[in-house]
Amino acid sequence: MRTTCPLDCYDACSVIYKDNKLIGDTTHPFTNGYLCPNLHSYHVEKTLQNASYRGKKIELNYAIKILIKKLKQYQNSKNLYFKGGGNFGMMQNITGEFFSKYGAYFTKGSLCDSAGEAGIIRGRGKNYILSTNQIAKSDVVVVWGRNIDTTNSHMWNIIKDKTLIVIDPIKTTIAKKAHIHLQITPRSDFELALLFSRFAYLEEMIDYECIKKHNADFDEYLDFLQSYTINGMLKKTDISVDKFMKALTAFKDKKVSFLVGVGVQKYTNGSDVLRAIDSFALSIGKFGVEGCGVSYLGSSMLGFDNPFDYHLKKVAKPNIKFEEFDLVFIQGANPLSQMPNSNKVRQGLEKSKFIIYFGLYKNETSKIADLVIPACSFLEKEDVRFSYGSEYIGIMPKLKELTHGISEYKLTKKLLKKFKFEAIKKPSKIIKQVIESNSNFKNHLIMSKSYNTIPQIESFEFIEDSEDTSKIYQEEGFYLVTPKYRYSLNSQFKTATHIYIPKNLNIENEEIVEVSSKYGTFKAKAKVCDSLRDDCIMIYSGTKGVNNLTPSTLSDEGFGACYQEVKVTIT
Repeated sequence: MRTTCPLDCYDACSVIYKDNKLIGDTTHPFTNGYLCPNLHSYHVEKTLQNASYRGKKIELNYAIKILIKKLKQYQNSKNLYFKGGGNFGMMQNITGEFFSKYGAYFTKGSLCDSAGEAGIIRGRGKNYILSTNQIAKSDVVVVWGRNIDTTNSHMWNIIKDKTLIVIDPIKTTIAKKAHIHLQITPRSDFELALLFSRFAYLEEMIDYECIKKHNADFDEYLDFLQSYTINGMLKKTDISVDKFMKALTAFKDKKVSFLVGVGVQKYTNGSDVLRAIDSFALSIGKFGVEGCGVSYLGSSMLGFDNPFDYHLKKVAKPNIKFEEFDLVFIQGANPLSQMPNSNKVRQGLEKSKFIIYFGLYKNETSKIADLVIPACSFLEKEDVRFSYGSEYIGIMPKLKELTHGISEYKLTKKLLKKFKFEAIKKPSKIIKQVIESNSNFKNHLIMSKSYNTIPQIESFEFIEDSEDTSKIYQEEGFYLVTPKYRYSLNSQFKTATHIYIPKNLNIENEEIVEVSSKYGTFKAKAKVCDSLRDDCIMIYSGTKGVNNLTPSTLSDEGFGACYQEVKVTIT
């Protein structure tokens, strides 16, 4: 039977489930039979087998009774619904149906991509995905702050024969395969995008017809560009002029796709970074034409009816004050590990009166929760998966009987009934309605209509101002870089354990070192890495303890987490 991987990844692999094994679907035109290491770990990873209350195993039905009792005990306006991305199936959002009617607080923004998306929407209105067919028609592919070998591995088959330009402070696996690698200073992506535009103007590469078509004001944009000195931008990015000009020249009269990752926007000015990249791409005519465009983590449900779009009272996700809530319901998330500033998160959760963890795996958060309710796997419930990296939609039928735990739908149904709220439709009806609202069908494939043709935008607003108040450039220490790890998804599966350091520190491999920031410390074994700049320390996202170092600062727009808005010292 065919299903789709639920994990938080661009690719959303098509999977065959046979003899209790997950096998790659060789008939899928994009994922093409290959499964990443994380999906191979899915059956290996131990899942929660029992509900528990304050450390003692209890029956599932009793756990739900306790949940209902606590929901009635505390004032609904003092309760928080905190949902993560442990499962990207659409039906995971149905739990919000109860909490919206109940009157709890939700979260806004994200720990991942919301700063960048805010910038894109402000500039062009829609955060669309470049379809794999459009990327395949490109002559040049720019991979910017994104290691597709780790986070988007199926894309390699599409871009391997293109002229490949990689922009990243780390010499990633994909950077080592590139024709040009611009190993810029962390947090200088904004300046690099402006530098590209400034030199594109000097080299007479500006596409005035494209600018006119999108009703954009290039004169004001040019004034903004000229407020930055070329020497100042070159100094901040720390790249050679020869390499820079070679990259710029590669764009001339070519079809160019920009594949941008979240690495560029883990800062307070993250929204401006995406606006600046978009502005450069449009200025040289790489929007609205075949084989061109900027593709970020796109809006996977763009154009679809969204049955779970709740406009309620919300608090910013990256810097929640958990201590302000009596009851905290945590679903498919591990905030104690994955939220920035772990020490602050722990202090807040310890002051909350009652914490419920509803998820699949035991983790740091489940260990401190008062009540643990096990969820069921994606094979044991009905769902659908929209991809933020391609045009394909994946059906997820129920393929095996439930052995333990409860689905989001069944839990929600029980809660709605107990609190006398209106009942909800069956999953099959909800899924059918959403799919039919914006899909094309071909054989067993379902594709979004929104990405069926060359993406078009009605108008465009160049970035014409930016007020970056950060002083990180002047601070002493090393830039902290926190990319994704190949064998884990955030805190799931086989997480990394080392602190990666540049060669210039005279520290031996496996030597215990301590990294410190103004937010806390982290101690682990060192690993010398020749892929790093001399001014960087790298600790993979998901490494247990890394978020002792990261700030709970919010991005200027989009309520995004700013994991890399910090410098660290090492001893």
